Amino acid sequence: MFFGWSAKVAHEFGAFHAIFNAGGGYGMAAFHSLWLNVPHVKEKSKEFSIPGFPKGHQIHIKQLPDHFHYAVAGDPWCSFLQEMFQDWKESDGILFNTIEEIDHVGLDYFREQIGCPVWPIGPILSSLGSKARAGEEAQSTLDHCMKWLDLKPENSVLYVAFGSQSAPSPSQTIELAMALEASGKNFIWVIRPPINSAINTDDRGGDWWLPRGFEQRIHGRGLLLQCWAPQLKILSHKSIGAFLSHCGWNSVLEALSNGVPMLAWPMMAEQHFNAKMLEEEIGVCIGVGTGSHEVKSGDIMETFEVVMGETSKGKDIKDKVCEIGHMLGEAKKDGKKWKGASTKAMDDFLSAVLSKSYNLALERQMN
Repeated sequence: MFFGWSAKVAHEFGAFHAIFNAGGGYGMAAFHSLWLNVPHVKEKSKEFSIPGFPKGHQIHIKQLPDHFHYAVAGDPWCSFLQEMFQDWKESDGILFNTIEEIDHVGLDYFREQIGCPVWPIGPILSSLGSKARAGEEAQSTLDHCMKWLDLKPENSVLYVAFGSQSAPSPSQTIELAMALEASGKNFIWVIRPPINSAINTDDRGGDWWLPRGFEQRIHGRGLLLQCWAPQLKILSHKSIGAFLSHCGWNSVLEALSNGVPMLAWPMMAEQHFNAKMLEEEIGVCIGVGTGSHEVKSGDIMETFEVVMGETSKGKDIKDKVCEIGHMLGEAKKDGKKWKGASTKAMDDFLSAVLSKSYNLALERQMN
């Protein structure tokens, strides 16, 4: 994302240049569009069209990441991003970790706005065996998680994780803990210190940012993991019924690939736009909270019930996410008689690279 300038360097040496964007098309397209068109916080309208998107694609100011609320054209960060995005136009193409079937709006945006080939080659997921790189502690955590999940009924466990770089505020962490406790549901929570707080343990015998006695009261049905979790293994377990996530794109693909319904609590960057797509465009998600906006435990608990309970909306979400999980599996197939869409896109990308290399070699011979 931040190396668009390298296109000019590559072309000086006659090399093919491509940008690999590990995010999704829709989220990155909205991020790209909105940074090129700041500011967006207007008193007269709470909702506005996303520049460059098809007609009818509106966004509410509550769906904007916090930094968009005070971004102004010409400030250093905005100027940096706008210059960087302009450099993308020098590239020979962009690869995205997604599939056309669920992400055509964002992919078409880049085809039109950047004017270069776009290849969706997802889903690219971490290997289930990657935990070996983390050592014995990771293996111990994995074994413990799998044994714990094996004891739980199918689709009964809520998995809660907010990625490696974000966490709810202290007050929102308390509200989430209260919701998890009151819901009566089984859950795994990958918990880190809240934003802007120091790691600390007090005389209550637990982490200070959790309600007093929380760990004792949820013992047996709640599993708290400090800092690291074997996420792909957890999401692929039959006991998992839903995933409360920050909507980082890797987490999104891991959930969708395993047919796991999502609850969205985006924190930063393009996560808000990923959540918007998941809920409004493809219907596999329900929004819980956004960034620094406060949400109460009762409202959080209601979303658990909608997705994991016997509701018609919950059933629709489960059916849709299973359908998309199948799409993602088909996209990466590479058989002798049939190839998935993402495999074909990768072939097209390699053909473009070889074609440019061949033409360059031919040109040099002629000179």
